[in-house]
Amino acid sequence: MTKAKEYLLVDGYNVIFSWEELTKMAAESLSNARQRLCDILCVYQGIVGWVIIVVFDAHLVEGGLGAVEEYHNITVVYTKEAETADHYIEQQAWELSRRDTVTVATSDRLEQVIILSHGARRMSAEDLLIDVRYAKKQLQDKYLSSKPVKNNPLAGMVDAETARKLDAMRYGNTKHDKDK
Repeated sequence: MTKAKEYLLVDGYNVIFSWEELTKMAAESLSNARQRLCDILCVYQGIVGWVIIVVFDAHLVEGGLGAVEEYHNITVVYTKEAETADHYIEQQAWELSRRDTVTVATSDRLEQVIILSHGARRMSAEDLLIDVRYAKKQLQDKYLSSKPVKNNPLAGMVDAETARKLDAMRYGNTKHDKDK
């Protein structure tokens, strides 16, 4: 039986305080760090195509009812009072892994063991950062390699060397030999 969907459940605060850029940002504004993580995950989702759910602890918010919001192409969850992100993620991993492939991104070792017992895969926060960077680099390389000189509308009107120089200027590489 093949799994229908791929899910990535992200322990939001665990990731924020594991990534240097976000940790620095959180020192000034936790809200900005959350926003930045969500923006990064939106781009990542667009590349990998998984269903991404990022979960933030709000269990200490007195009277907190919790919230589930769609943010562009990902889902953002704020847990309710007395519910930790770990608990929410464990519950979702258990439910979703019955029919779909689930990966949980957290560096919490105990959480990793628990989600493995629920049939989900684990990914450390550092591994997620590496994968995000790798996916973005692959996309950039693919995009840049798909821009041959022949796509230049002037390519048929000028000689090949002039077309190459125009492309270099067009794509920001103005370091070309003017004497060639």
